[in-house]
Amino acid sequence: MNATAAPRRLAWREPLRLYARWAGRLLPDGFLALVVRFAVAAIFFLSGRTKVDGFLHIKDSTYVLFAEEYRVPLLPPVVAAHVTTYAEHLFSVLIVLGLFTRLSATTFLFMTLVIEIFVYPDAWPTHLTWAALLLFLIGRGAGRLSLDRALAIP
Repeated sequence: MNATAAPRRLAWREPLRLYARWAGRLLPDGFLALVVRFAVAAIFFLSGRTKVDGFLHIKDSTYVLFAEEYRVPLLPPVVAAHVTTYAEHLFSVLIVLGLFTRLSATTFLFMTLVIEIFVYPDAWPTHLTWAALLLFLIGRGAGRLSLDRALAIP
């Protein structure tokens, strides 16, 4: 093998290295955390909005949904409807603000697990996607553009 063969074999990697450096500069962790926060908040906030009319008045259909379709264990349907609806609103707002992000994401991860195990077990690809986003926030936090960072909340 000649001396120029090894560098030529590895030359194909250089464009990938350049792209990785460019992407890393263009997409810093703080920006990615912000995008993940908005994505997660949108999922749960919009779900919460389907359960209410007006500000936070829970629809009759929400009670029926929890009694007949969701059937969450350990909680009566009326309690589950209230807890879930208010949690989807509250923790979504906290995640957007980047305030108590790890706690909020952990709550949503628990909700996702309950939904996956007890309500829609066949929807695991969707729930796995939610879990991946939530695990990112739990593991890395809200990022630079957050109230957690401004208030030094871990």
